[in-house]
Amino acid sequence: MARPAGVIGFSCAEDVTAAIAAWRRWLEIEKRVSRHTLSAYTADLSGFLEFLTGYHGRPPALNDLSAARLMDFRAWLARQAADGLGTASRARALSGIRNFFRWLDRSGRMHNAAVGLIRAPKLPDRLPKPLTVADAAALLPNAEAWANEPWVGKRDRALFTLLYGCGLRIDEALSLNRRDMPADDTLMVTGKGSKQRMVPVLPVVRDALADYVAACPYALSADGPLFVGVRGARLQAAVAQKQMREIRHLMGLPDTATPHALRHSFATHLLADGSDLRAIQDLLGHASLSSTQRYTEVDADQMLGVYDNAHPRARKKTTED
Repeated sequence: MARPAGVIGFSCAEDVTAAIAAWRRWLEIEKRVSRHTLSAYTADLSGFLEFLTGYHGRPPALNDLSAARLMDFRAWLARQAADGLGTASRARALSGIRNFFRWLDRSGRMHNAAVGLIRAPKLPDRLPKPLTVADAAALLPNAEAWANEPWVGKRDRALFTLLYGCGLRIDEALSLNRRDMPADDTLMVTGKGSKQRMVPVLPVVRDALADYVAACPYALSADGPLFVGVRGARLQAAVAQKQMREIRHLMGLPDTATPHALRHSFATHLLADGSDLRAIQDLLGHASLSSTQRYTEVDADQMLGVYDNAHPRARKKTTED
């Protein structure tokens, strides 16, 4: 029996609908994934089930998912590629499908051996693209100057200064409430998996936040959002990303200049200035050092410059020369 369209957007078998609802609750409550991850996984699963519906001529039930063959998964990935979906998007989609199938297995609903055999599309070794120090410094006042409304400009400047000055993820910044606004030189940040970390706050960050709050036309309650949109609701990441697109276009910056690139820039510029990699890992809230290393790619000239300026033996050699 097929159930009406729900969160996946089309009709599917009743046991699959129930399983999806339970899986989403598990992701949200037990795994504490972000709303973006939950939305992406659900959309990926929807696409897979919709493909199977067309592939087999009926909405799949759990028995059909259990019987899915390696060639079925490969055909789905091939269809995605034919539709123009990029390698990273296909790899992420497969990750979401595997997550659902593993959960079905662990919860005793069904088992599928083929899903573990399918190879993920090979991802290119892409490194983060931080802004230069000059571009990052110029972007902040431009974010304020080029906004349609003065208070929106101060909001954007405060947000981007926070991302660059403290190394926050965009979701971490936008989830802050008014009461979280730093009154001193530290800020408590809640990151992935609800893990908290303390980050230092520069005076320039506090000043930008204070200017925005003073100019904001809405009464920001202690338990309400710190960053709000033009209608007073919590600012959405898509709006911040749109603002950044407009600024980088006006400044002639590349497409890689995104809000998240400010976090990359924070880490890369700290490392180039001689900061310890482990300390940067703690500031970013990374579980593994390898993640931090991807954020802190600097070229050989930068690293040699840090050595020449900071290493005692390098300074001694220069003096002797």
